[in-house]
Amino acid sequence: MSLTIAEVTAALESGAVTAQGLLERVAAALDAAGPEAARIYTALDLEGARRAACASDARRAEAATLGPLDGVPISVKCLFDMRGFVTHSGSKVLANAAPAAADADVIKRLRAAGAVIVGHTNMTEFAYSGLGLNPHFGTPRNPAVAPDLPARIPGGSSSGAAASVGAGLAVIGLGTDTGGSCRIPAAFCGLTGFKPTARRIPQEGCYPLSYTLDSIGSIAADVAGVALADAVLVNEPDLGLSVPESIVGLRFGVLRNYVVDGLEPEVSQAWTDALERLRQAGAELVDLELPPIEAIPALNAGGGITGAEAFAVHRERLAEGEADYDPRVAVRIRKAETMTAEDYAAVLAARAAMIVECDALTEGLDAVLLPTVPMLAPELAPLETDEALYGQTNLRALRNPTVANFLDRCALSLPLPQPDGALPVGLTLMGETMDDRRLLGIGTTVEAVLRHLAPAFSGE
Repeated sequence: MSLTIAEVTAALESGAVTAQGLLERVAAALDAAGPEAARIYTALDLEGARRAACASDARRAEAATLGPLDGVPISVKCLFDMRGFVTHSGSKVLANAAPAAADADVIKRLRAAGAVIVGHTNMTEFAYSGLGLNPHFGTPRNPAVAPDLPARIPGGSSSGAAASVGAGLAVIGLGTDTGGSCRIPAAFCGLTGFKPTARRIPQEGCYPLSYTLDSIGSIAADVAGVALADAVLVNEPDLGLSVPESIVGLRFGVLRNYVVDGLEPEVSQAWTDALERLRQAGAELVDLELPPIEAIPALNAGGGITGAEAFAVHRERLAEGEADYDPRVAVRIRKAETMTAEDYAAVLAARAAMIVECDALTEGLDAVLLPTVPMLAPELAPLETDEALYGQTNLRALRNPTVANFLDRCALSLPLPQPDGALPVGLTLMGETMDDRRLLGIGTTVEAVLRHLAPAFSGE
């Protein structure tokens, strides 16, 4: 079961649990998970984590903690450099690469905040899919689905990040989001996922998918978790949130075009119920259309920005050893092989124009609301064997979250209340460019309206 950051920090501060004790619970859960642990974590650093937890406890004993993440177990997607570990990005193409000589900038910031880094988590190869399948390391099960039921996908590309949090093997999962890779797995797994404005967080030491669109975000049980992680990632660990006292008077645009086409019935019902709950609580909901976003599929048809930049990264490796790639990933990278410099420039120009148009249309709104993904997490087995189904499902999963990446905005996915036993559904709040902290504050208020947090953490 995933734990909120408030539960963990309260338990640490009260002495109900130590950082070392908390880590040993994670280690015991890893042992109990059996083979699933290796599908979630591709590499563990329990020795380093134990040193970090011991140091955290020593600081706490002297009332010298480094902040709310001090002693908190965090997982790291395996495209961030961790000193001494191979950054294979979910691919056997890089499995024999030299271990990283230094931590990525964001890892340095997490360590400086006292975070206890458990290890590298699994991911879609080179982060190029929204489903989370990985033929090299296995695909983590969706932790929101009972183990006696058919396995469902966790979503991707930050599959292991979400699975680690949902299975209680980390409190926060560090991930990336180029077209939904934090928000899709958060929505599928019943968690909270945050995609910041891309430029806010340095990408040094992060294996790239798209230099333009890559955003470094996180997955946690609630908004407080991703907000604390965000403050550390932007190197302002004491950065607080301005949380509206009430939802009354907040003005939300309800996106009515493009993102609501073909919603599965369960998603449609949860979406409708959430809007009604917000309306009854006093939020002002206004219907909104963003006609420019209808052009996104056509702009991506030839590979788009992500394809062009990914092909530039992988061109030589594909020529030398494409057989070692996941074919579902290789075909997406090669989709941009025939793009010209003029094609690439045209997509960038179209994106810039789209941003200007949509910024004008959302002026005066506190956030834009949309379903995070239009469907529930699908079963894993059919996607592993049916290429056509895989391709169609991937496009469906990416459609809605890609809007925020294309518009260079921040976006937050919240889990919606669902009946017992029902699969999770996510609601996205999309904010304005560089308005990240305000969006997180608003998200905290929306979260309080939409859901009840888990029971208090017990030290027993």
